[in-house]
Amino acid sequence: MLHNILLLFVGLLSLEHVSFAEVPSSQIVNITETREYAERTQNFTRTNFEHLVKVRNRSMYVVRSCKELRDRYDERVDGVYYLTTGNGMLYQTYCDMTTAGGGWTLVASVHENSVYGRCTVGDRWSSQQGNNADLPDGDGNWSNRNTFGTVESATSDDFKNPGYYDITAEDMSVWHIPNNFPLEFWNLEAAAVLRYHTGNRFLRLYGGNLFQLFKQYPVRYNVGSCGDRGPAIPIVYDHGDKESTRMLYGPNSRNEFEPGFITFRAINRERAAMAICSGVKPTVGYNTEHYCIGGGGYFHPEQCGDFPSFDYDRLGGYQGWSASREMTEAAVLLFYR
Repeated sequence: MLHNILLLFVGLLSLEHVSFAEVPSSQIVNITETREYAERTQNFTRTNFEHLVKVRNRSMYVVRSCKELRDRYDERVDGVYYLTTGNGMLYQTYCDMTTAGGGWTLVASVHENSVYGRCTVGDRWSSQQGNNADLPDGDGNWSNRNTFGTVESATSDDFKNPGYYDITAEDMSVWHIPNNFPLEFWNLEAAAVLRYHTGNRFLRLYGGNLFQLFKQYPVRYNVGSCGDRGPAIPIVYDHGDKESTRMLYGPNSRNEFEPGFITFRAINRERAAMAICSGVKPTVGYNTEHYCIGGGGYFHPEQCGDFPSFDYDRLGGYQGWSASREMTEAAVLLFYR
């Protein structure tokens, strides 16, 4: 995705000297997308005081979710907004106001700072305290009220805001966006590795958010056997499809799951628990560390981390158990509606 965008910038350098009649139709589409990206970058670097005032005035709204912003104030523009918790805390987050009717609130992101750091600093969704069987919950951030990070850094570091536990939602949306990709371009279709949402209001069955869901299905070492997973929910693709999802994971992993789902609390053969299997449902084999993220505090020594064993054979190596480089080097953004 990013690779294509960067390549297309080269085309822009000579765009003034080339007529569209001389360019194949497929390249015209890419050049158009790249020109839009370049123009938006240029506009964003200028100080637009009118825009800043408009964004700052969003703090005057008193709502608890982006859905309420859409329904109560008819906001329809993607971007950063201010929300208020039930206890009156004001915080910033990103609202997706266009996908499938809009109203999606960003509540968290899972970012693997280093697949070679085994449950070290930065592995907030597994353990920053080492690979320790005496700490079976790890940092426990899937089911506590800790918050961390900033919305603008959600693709370059882990992020969790109060909406994660404060909002009562019905569905989820998940975006896989390349690491360090700027917030102002997240909504470009070309930016996404994978994007999907649920549409069956499943969260109503599990307390209305992930905070409550993971109380029912703890992400903890030795909490159950390898077949004792949580719910697997069908998804609706916004970018990608079942086949492209399959190809984002390693060839060995593809024999163990069915694409077209998001699955919660999967347990592998070594009894380690992972929080989310994005885009897939484990069916056989139970080597879920290669295609599921997050986890409790103890894994096999070669598995520990927020992306436990995505690099098992070779980082981004489309071989064996390794996930693709696109998947390994992308942050997983979690939204509620």
